[in-house]
Amino acid sequence: MSPIQKYAIGAGAAVLLSLIVFGWGWVTLLVVLGVVAAPVVGYLMLDPSQRERLKRARRRGIGH
Repeated sequence: MSPIQKYAIGAGAAVLLSLIVFGWGWVTLLVVLGVVAAPVVGYLMLDPSQRERLKRARRRGIGH
């Protein structure tokens, strides 16, 4: 299982748990926004050279 799949499963579980515990409301909306915003903000914090290295690592695989 790829790391992206693990992240998606974890994010889905967090949102589902939030829906069960809090119902559909502001808290659940904040959880959804946090799950989406965390990786986006992390990517945007990288320097352009780090973004390029990340793109190369995705293409050929990490460790190759």
